[in-house]
Amino acid sequence: MSLQTWEMLSYIVTVIGLPLAIGVFLYEQRKERENEEEEVYQLLSDNYQDFLKTALDNPDLRLFSIGELPEMTGQQTERMVIIYNMLISLFERAYLLLYEEGMSDKRLRRWRSWEDYMREWCRRSDFRARLPTLLHGEDPAFVAYIEALAASETAGAR
Repeated sequence: MSLQTWEMLSYIVTVIGLPLAIGVFLYEQRKERENEEEEVYQLLSDNYQDFLKTALDNPDLRLFSIGELPEMTGQQTERMVIIYNMLISLFERAYLLLYEEGMSDKRLRRWRSWEDYMREWCRRSDFRARLPTLLHGEDPAFVAYIEALAASETAGAR
């Protein structure tokens, strides 16, 4: 091969191959990020399922009942507070890992499912009543977010 052929091939690689390689690299990076986000979402969902199992293991607390709850013993109240702390911890983790301003449609769809869970629990008057204590020491942005949800759910219940 002549020097001109080698030179021509190097130009082709530079003009076509290098941009193509960069494009493939960026595409793979984006796919990897999406897979990581999906994995985080799945792990959080699994944790919520574990939480639901814990709630089911404590039927006397009536965590899925609507309306006024019966008077609870000291032990029941303590278990409920512990379960609510687990829930707040899970919600905060979901907020820190999934929520951001200006999310893509896919991320927003994932986040909305968590927001639905939060709204569901914020409709419970006993949960809302304990929020100030449960939120002590939590991330300030998360605290503001869930307090706003609780306020909107309180206003919606009227």
